[in-house]
Amino acid sequence: MAMTLYDLCGRDERLRFSPYCWRVRMALAHKGLDYTTVAWRFLDKQALEFADYDKVPVLCDGDQVVTDSFEIMRYLDKAYPEAPVLGEGVSYQRVLLFKYFVERSVNPALFRTIAMDLFSAVHPDDRAYFRETREARFGCTLEEFHQPEQGKQQLKQVLAPVRDMLRESAFLDGDAPSGSDYLLFGSMMWAYVVSTQQLVEPGDPVDEWFKRMLSVHDGAAANALTVRDI
Repeated sequence: MAMTLYDLCGRDERLRFSPYCWRVRMALAHKGLDYTTVAWRFLDKQALEFADYDKVPVLCDGDQVVTDSFEIMRYLDKAYPEAPVLGEGVSYQRVLLFKYFVERSVNPALFRTIAMDLFSAVHPDDRAYFRETREARFGCTLEEFHQPEQGKQQLKQVLAPVRDMLRESAFLDGDAPSGSDYLLFGSMMWAYVVSTQQLVEPGDPVDEWFKRMLSVHDGAAANALTVRDI
């Protein structure tokens, strides 16, 4: 039986932009697992009551309900050990460190770059909630926080070690993508889906890596609807 992934959608139900859902989608593709998605919006908290959780992703695999993107990736490795994504022991510790790097350094730079694009991508019924919660977090309006050039400069700096690594290998995890690649790709896909901003310069190793990531697993991400298509 196919798994079910509750996945954030925007103003068009086909517009799927959550960085955390994208990392799970790529992990599922990595393992060749079939799944269906349920479109979920920010205010649809009741739909997740069964999971005792109020955000996505939520993965249902038979009787198993797993929340939190990283925990879902860990679950997939344990339940479907072929083609591991995170690994164990030292490998796991290293990818956990990279998770914190992506969430604490990369995501804030991306958010500053795409804040108003993201606001526009959110479903109209969710925009008041989105604005209220994010402005409370940042201590300023979305318009004030949205500084694309500053965000891109910040992103360029934080991705310096990633850029150096990608000069040496096709993917962060070597010759083929795995957990570290999916963690970063999820965040880059977040921005790619909702914004037309050029995040990194053409020809940059990160740009070339992103293009490769779009094509892996039979183009699992390449055909995703973006704001360019609406």
